[in-house]
Formats: sequence, C-alpha cells, structure tokens
Amino acid sequence: MARPASSWGWSPIGRRRWALVLLWVGHGAWVLSGPKAGGSWAAFTSAAARPVESLASAWRGWRLHRAERARDLAQAQTDLAAVRQRVQALETERMADAPRLADGESAVQMLGLKAKVPLRTEAARVLLAPVGVAFGGLILEGGKDRGFQQDQGVIAPEGVVGRLWSVGTTQSEVLPADAPNASIGVMLARSRATGVLQGLGSNRGEIRYLNNQEVVQPGEAVYTSGLDRVFPRGLLVGYVTEAKPGDLELKVTVALAAPLRRLPSVLILPLPTPEEAQAPLVPQAKAGGAS
Repeated sequence: MARPASSWGWSPIGRRRWALVLLWVGHGAWVLSGPKAGGSWAAFTSAAARPVESLASAWRGWRLHRAERARDLAQAQTDLAAVRQRVQALETERMADAPRLADGESAVQMLGLKAKVPLRTEAARVLLAPVGVAFGGLILEGGKDRGFQQDQGVIAPEGVVGRLWSVGTTQSEVLPADAPNASIGVMLARSRATGVLQGLGSNRGEIRYLNNQEVVQPGEAVYTSGLDRVFPRGLLVGYVTEAKPGDLELKVTVALAAPLRRLPSVLILPLPTPEEAQAPLVPQAKAGGAS
C-alpha cells in the first residue's frame, strides 16, 4: 500500500507551510529590530562596502601614480635627449676650435721661449713628423726662402729638438736628437761633466765619453754644453733614466724632454751660435724621469 506524502515535504501543501514559516520569521525579525531597522541595514551595508571602497580608492591612486611616473619618465627622457644633443654640439664646437687653440697655445709658448733665449730665432711650423724613420725627422715649413741653413739648431719650449739636416727651397728637414746619426754636446746638471749625446730612437739618447767615476742619478737634468757650436750652453735636452758602469765608460740613458713627434712648431737658432744661452729653460732637478 502506498505511503501518503509528508505534509512538510516538497509538495504543494508543504511549500505553502514553509512560506508561512518564513513570513512569520521575517515579520518577527522586523518587529525585534525596532523602528530603526532601516538605519541598521544602512550601517550594515555601509560597513560591508567600506573595504571595497578602500580597495577601489587604492587602485585609482596606484593608476594615477603610475601615470604620473610615466609622464615624469617621458619628460626625463626628453630632457636627457636635449642634454645629449647639447653636449654633442659642444663637443663638435670644441673639436672645431681645437686646432686654433693649439696654435694659440703654441704661439704663447714660443713667445715665452724667445724671451728666455736672447738670440734672434725664427719660428717654423711643423708640417710632418714621421714615426720610426731612422735617419729622417720633422719636415718644417720654410727653407732657403727664409734664409735657413744646414746645421742650424732647432729647439722647442720643452727642450732641444735637433738640427737642420736638409734645406730645400720652401721646406727643411730636421735630424732629430734621437736619430742614431745625431750628436749633441751635453753636460750634466750636478757634476757639470760633459759628453756627447747620441740618439737611440724612440725619444731617447745615450751620453758617451763619461768616466765611470762620475756620479749620475736617475732624474738628473741634462743640458747642452755649447761645445758643439750648434746649441748654446744651458738649453734643456732631457733627463737621465739610467746610469751604470760599462767596460770603458759610464753608460747613461736619457729621455729627451721635447716630444719630437708631437710638436706643432719649433724655433730655429741662428748661425753662428754663441756658446752660452742666458739661463736653463727649466729647473735643474725634476721629480722622476721624463717620458
């Protein structure tokens, strides 16, 4: 025999009963909450919505901050590009002015050298300074057209350069002091011992004919002695880099003071050359060896 359906089940009668129960429960809750139920519900919903509002506000702030950073970065990149362009323009301007500034500085140095050497010298511009040429040297602007003669001494503000080796119509060639076939009469600053400087190449030379008993120290200045009748006495030649006894004589290596392959201009000494210049061009002592 079939069992009758429950009066509280999912049947039309049961559904009506459940609806009545829910209605009475809701009404009871409304009665119990009192006359301020609307405000309570508003406070509840406001409290429930506050975290969402905070999160939304934080999200808007983050997006605004990111937009501001993007604008700042774009402005910084624009400013950096402008600065780089300005630096490039200044560098181009500096490179364009470099030859003129170098010529001006060289002219000032030449005037200072002329004041120190009381001789009637002639300035000449260096046209070519080949590197590694055993018996050749600087090519100067000016030759017989300016009265240049073979064996005239050549100097620079830094020191002795060499002598005129070949004089053409409008150009002259210099035998540099570091050439193997070059020789200059020199003397040491401390002992005043004299010898002959012969070139070793690479802006170096060796003093010959010094007695092994001479006391020579690295860093000691070397000047022209005036005995070769090409350079007056007292012009700076270089600095001692090494001194050691040899079989027959003291071996003294000298670093020449003048950068022979990097000179923009030089001075030509007159002939005949007096034996003595007014004074050495630099102090007699220098800290360390010259290069």
